[in-house]
Amino acid sequence: MSQLKLTIATTDYDHFRDFRLGLVQAEGVEHTWLNLGHHECFARFTANREFDVSELSCAKFIAQVSRPDADIIGLPVVCSRLFRFSSFYVNRKSGIRDVQDLRGKRIGSPEWAHSAAVYMRGWLHNEMGVRLTDVHWYQAGANAPGRDEKVEIDLPRGVTLTRVAHRSLSDMLADHEIDCAIIARPPNCYLQGHPDVVRLFPEFLAMEEEYYARTKVWPIMHIIAMKRSIVERHPWAARNLYNAFLESKRRAIERILDPAVSRYPVPWLAAYARRMRELFGGDLFPYGIEENRPTWEQVAVYTYQQGIARRLLAPEEMFPAGIMTKVVI
Repeated sequence: MSQLKLTIATTDYDHFRDFRLGLVQAEGVEHTWLNLGHHECFARFTANREFDVSELSCAKFIAQVSRPDADIIGLPVVCSRLFRFSSFYVNRKSGIRDVQDLRGKRIGSPEWAHSAAVYMRGWLHNEMGVRLTDVHWYQAGANAPGRDEKVEIDLPRGVTLTRVAHRSLSDMLADHEIDCAIIARPPNCYLQGHPDVVRLFPEFLAMEEEYYARTKVWPIMHIIAMKRSIVERHPWAARNLYNAFLESKRRAIERILDPAVSRYPVPWLAAYARRMRELFGGDLFPYGIEENRPTWEQVAVYTYQQGIARRLLAPEEMFPAGIMTKVVI
């Protein structure tokens, strides 16, 4: 049988390395792998479906897979996942000392369908009582002007969003044109030591550990998406790809946990990774549906509430039917 030829586009992740280099094979698949910046993956796959399989923002994925005529489907493979309480940056002049002070303020994010902001807006709205309609939202490029929304959105009634094309969130925050930015990477003004720009939650690590212990939600930023037509023509391909991603990840975790060899230039990394493995119930970086159900369910609710998803999806609807079928011998 001839091999199914697929193009795969992702950022350079260690947990994909062995698959990308051919040390792990997806049965029946011959791949051409492109290492691109994740924003380039998102833009090119969303606009033109240039790749067969692509890294995609979780929020942008749900925006597209929830359409009635969705032409993509997901693999329950996590590219990137991060807690985001560290992502709130405020200007001291706004007098914001705790979450409740965000009510009535001007808050910016790079896009409305920006996964980091989706999780944190959802947390504000659902857990902290700072409703979507309590804030004046802004959208602009993070550190440079000109960033556009990549997917269609339908803002909830009463939500105010101002798009700014000629300014960056970093400059707007530094100049006190907005009060707060929810942003994945620290804005330049913060990195450059602007005296008025600080993290709202400097003790974010303790917050994130408590949050996970209470909710079992570990926010997923980017996942793997693929053209639905491939699954329709080759139903076996999705599971074979998933198996290869899973084995590649297993090997990466094995490297991290190796106590005898310092493969990465980070002191005590193996000891820290073993402690994190215990904290996360035995799997440092779980893939799969059931393994991540609280997170899939939460992001489905949040994207629907925020006008990104067309409808409320069950986790199983995001992925090919039977993708998690296990063979018992």
